[in-house]
Amino acid sequence: MDAVIEESGTRRIRLDISYDGTDFSGWARQPGLRTVQGVLEETMATILRRYPPHPELTVAGRTDAGVHATGQVAHVDLAPDQLRSLRRRGAPAGIGEGELAALLGQRINGVLGADSDVVVTRSALAPTGFDSRFSASWRRYRYRIADAAAVHDPLERRRTVRHPTVLDVDAMDTAARALLGLHDYATFCKPRPHSTTIRTLRSFAWRRQGDGVLVASLEADAFCHSMVRSLVGATVAVGDGSLKGDDILRLRDDRRRTGEFLVMPAKGLVLTEVGYPPDDELAERAERTRARRELI
Repeated sequence: MDAVIEESGTRRIRLDISYDGTDFSGWARQPGLRTVQGVLEETMATILRRYPPHPELTVAGRTDAGVHATGQVAHVDLAPDQLRSLRRRGAPAGIGEGELAALLGQRINGVLGADSDVVVTRSALAPTGFDSRFSASWRRYRYRIADAAAVHDPLERRRTVRHPTVLDVDAMDTAARALLGLHDYATFCKPRPHSTTIRTLRSFAWRRQGDGVLVASLEADAFCHSMVRSLVGATVAVGDGSLKGDDILRLRDDRRRTGEFLVMPAKGLVLTEVGYPPDDELAERAERTRARRELI
């Protein structure tokens, strides 16, 4: 049974989120622009308008403009009075905080409406030590390309990139798998001050679906800015013959941005899942993630 909420101390709520990124200027809040974080925080501010301060979200991975998500994760810290205010009129006074946490997602979706391009798929009380960003063990993405051999489905146009020629998916898959491991991926990342580009790429594979659409699946402990779309672009260059398979390792080991391949458009990219360790390892994982990565 859920414990009745206490008088002091904030409660951390985990939010699982899906969105169509087409009409968003990315995840992160930006003045004058429509973003996923901005829309969700404004909605929570409306719901909790009688109980300031307005809550702020921390996210597992910031997505760029046009990138979609089916498995994004964020957390928000609510004060006891904010959490209690979610109780619906006429509900029992002793409702547990776990039930109240579940109501947050329902209230957000209710304000956003049935046709919203962002949806909270689940909200729940977070376990002790949980941090949506730093506790994450891995992130998983998917990328879709319809080349000249694929069926061009207009219903999938907002999340599928078209390519004018037939791509060699076997060559792309071989090149993708060669990139795996712990490396400095500076070649594939837009530099950010004081940020490392060392990552562990756990899986990267291409396959062609029954309708001919090419789908890449990628998983890493974390991805730096533009890394997924750059990795996809490099393997597409192998698939269309612009690069040889060996070139992709040379470029990676150069650790410099290059014009030998294109960064692919955002519309084909979907964040599908974020993984976390068992509850008793969450705090330790967060502490280790905050430490700077180094090549061993």
